[in-house]
Amino acid sequence: MTLKIETASDGQTATLRLIGHIESKYLDEIRAQVRQHRSRLVFDLDQVTLVDGEVVRFLVACEAEGIELLHGSPYIREWMDRESQGSEP
Repeated sequence: MTLKIETASDGQTATLRLIGHIESKYLDEIRAQVRQHRSRLVFDLDQVTLVDGEVVRFLVACEAEGIELLHGSPYIREWMDRESQGSEP
């Protein structure tokens, strides 16, 4: 399964629902979506099944910039925590 992005907005908050495998080759597409939404932005990671290291670093950076991450798999959150602390996965 490749990446699918669904977008929803309530006028104040835009939610990007990411579905499937997020590989580094999709980061340009996700960044383009982020640039389009200047309102409060949320990533819904409920249906993300696989990520790679570059994606984890991207998610850490997004969270540091104020993008809220919802419903992520525990393994993604643990990897992000290790990455932000400078540890190897």
